[in-house]
Amino acid sequence: MKAIRLRLSIARRPSRPPRRSMRASAHARAPEPGAVLTKATLRAAELLGLTDAQLARIIGVSGASVSRLRAASRSIDPAAKEGELALTFLRMYRSLNALLGDAASCRAWFHAENAHLGGAPALLVRGVEGLVNVTQYLDAMRGKV
Repeated sequence: MKAIRLRLSIARRPSRPPRRSMRASAHARAPEPGAVLTKATLRAAELLGLTDAQLARIIGVSGASVSRLRAASRSIDPAAKEGELALTFLRMYRSLNALLGDAASCRAWFHAENAHLGGAPALLVRGVEGLVNVTQYLDAMRGKV
């Protein structure tokens, strides 16, 4: 009888590590907010056809800083001035995308003259006031839909 028990205990598989719930494992791998903000900002700028120099002016950093953002050697701090400007820029892009739906239409609208805004949005967003005005305009237009 003892020999049979010994064989059964040897035949058992080694115990597995405890399973983590999906929520715990997803939380453990959550990306940094700065990395997410950086990736979204760069993607929106690309879809709108902005150069690195134009994006740098919009979010208030140097052209070299945008190059470092692209190289992932730096990220945008959401709590800093550049982070607030990047969040406003993304809010503007999201409103525009919600209204028009595709990147080509968004790019065309962004670079075209707009009588209501008094100029091309791509030129207006170079300053903080212009960025806020364009964002408010799009939010208001979006509210009408």
